[in-house]
Amino acid sequence: MSHVDETESNKFQPAIGVSEYLRPGGDTVKILGVDPGIRGGLSVVEIIGSTVPRLIEAIDIPTVGMGPKERVDPIAVREWVSKQGVQHCYIERAQSMPRQGSSSGFKYGRAVGAIEAAIALSGIPVTIVEPSAWKKFHKLPGKEKELSRQRALQLFPTAHSTFALKRSHGLAEAALLALYGARQ
Repeated sequence: MSHVDETESNKFQPAIGVSEYLRPGGDTVKILGVDPGIRGGLSVVEIIGSTVPRLIEAIDIPTVGMGPKERVDPIAVREWVSKQGVQHCYIERAQSMPRQGSSSGFKYGRAVGAIEAAIALSGIPVTIVEPSAWKKFHKLPGKEKELSRQRALQLFPTAHSTFALKRSHGLAEAALLALYGARQ
């Protein structure tokens, strides 16, 4: 029998009510959220007036190459983003991870730069968001990516198949970033 640590730092907090995401007035907004990196995701969320937010589409970051030569495909990113009709993009600020080697850090930075450039070339305004800001908004403690996936499943129940796999945390974090951006 395993013991589950229920300390305050890793408890899953109650979900934010849907009213947190409703926009005043009758305007429609489409926001792109980006969890950057080779294993990240792109998600478009739409809010029409005071209706519940809706996930329009979410994809893994398009890549080319394999193994050590794998990299972001900026042309595919730009083409996909340009078709979405979004008004604004929110990207999580890139930062190196503890104990990450210089080669891995360089690869990650290169991926983030390619994503940011592709979106900027689409003519979409970009806002860089601190991870702590959007996670605090969604009441997500710590760095556990599974909690982000669970929150996305709560907020987008009709998109269950999109977030069904544990490896879908990049898509989930991108959707949560978009929701955070919609409230700014």
